[in-house]
Order: sequence, then C-alpha cells, then structure tokens
Amino acid sequence: MTRTLLPGVLAMAAIVVASNILVQFLLLDGLLTWGAFTYPFAFLVTDLMNRLYGVSAARKVVFTGFLVGVVCSLIGSQIMLEYGPAVPLRIAIASGTAFLIAQLFDVAVFNRLRAGSWWRAPLVSSVLGSALDTALFFTIAFAGFLSFGAAADGQVSWALDAMPFMTLGAPAPLWVTLGVADWLVKLAVALIALLPFRLIVGALSPRAV
Repeated sequence: MTRTLLPGVLAMAAIVVASNILVQFLLLDGLLTWGAFTYPFAFLVTDLMNRLYGVSAARKVVFTGFLVGVVCSLIGSQIMLEYGPAVPLRIAIASGTAFLIAQLFDVAVFNRLRAGSWWRAPLVSSVLGSALDTALFFTIAFAGFLSFGAAADGQVSWALDAMPFMTLGAPAPLWVTLGVADWLVKLAVALIALLPFRLIVGALSPRAV
C-alpha cells in the first residue's frame, strides 16, 4: 500500500468501524442512530481520494472500506444481545451491498463531473450516492417484499410496524421513516462536507480547486 492511499484507507476504516459501533446507540426515540452522523463522511473520503489521486485510488479505498465492513459484520454476528445477534445476517447483507454499490456509484458520478466547478462533483456525487445507499440498505434490510428466510426476516420484523410517517404523517412502515430520516442526515452532511473538501484539496492540491 502506497503512502498516497494510506490516509484514505485509514480514514475510511475509521469511519466504517465507528459507524458500526455507533449504530447501536439510538436517539430521537430510535428515529436515528449516532452512526447516521459518522457514516456519510465515507463519501467525503471517497471524493477526496478521487479528486487528489484519481478513480483507481478512490476505488481501492472503497474496497478497503467494504472489507472492513465485512469484518465488522462478522464480529457483530457473534455478539449476542437479548433480541439476537448485534448484526443479523440480513442487516449485514444490506450494509455491505449498499456500501459497495453506492460508493462505486459515487466514484463514477464524481469522475463524470470532475471538470466542472469545484463543488459540483462532490455535492452531486454525494447526494446521489447517499440516496442510492439509503434506498438499497433500507429496502434490502427491512422491506416486507424481500425474504431472507424466517429467522433472518424475524429479526427485523419490527421495522414493518405501521407508524406515523416521520412521527406526524399517515401510517407507513417504520423502515420507510427510518430511511427518510437517515437520508436527510446524509444530505446535511453532504453540504457540510463541502467545507473540509475545499480546505483539504486546497492544501494538498491547489490546482484542483
């Protein structure tokens, strides 16, 4: 591993590990988890690597993050809580699939827009990648029209309970509200992350901004 990739790899690994730990801690009556606030910064790391070192470097960092996530899921599947494993199989599949596809999509969109204004590529790629990540994860993890077997489905059946959408609207499956809340956080982080993106790229590669 070159010194060029090492900062990105370490940052991505730290974000993935932190998010896997913090997702266990709820806030706003379970509407969000603390992991929702750390995970979106994975898109910042990917975009920085893409801008500074190119598509190949960004993809390598993504695959590293995916492997770290797999390890976290394997560890979590062996930690038993009162309701079952900390990371059920269905959640692990959803998490890995969403991360890999959404991050690679982010890389592709960023590369397509890299010649435009400095903010356009990171903002558009992060917003679209975040939307794809959220849609894939919450659908695979919780949607009732998908089945991973009685045991796997039973561990996430609570997400199918009908609740007021965003606590105020018409009744909808809980997982839909959770997904929308999660995406709103990702959207906010995508906007906030433009500042560190600008500063870091400006410091390391002034010609790129």
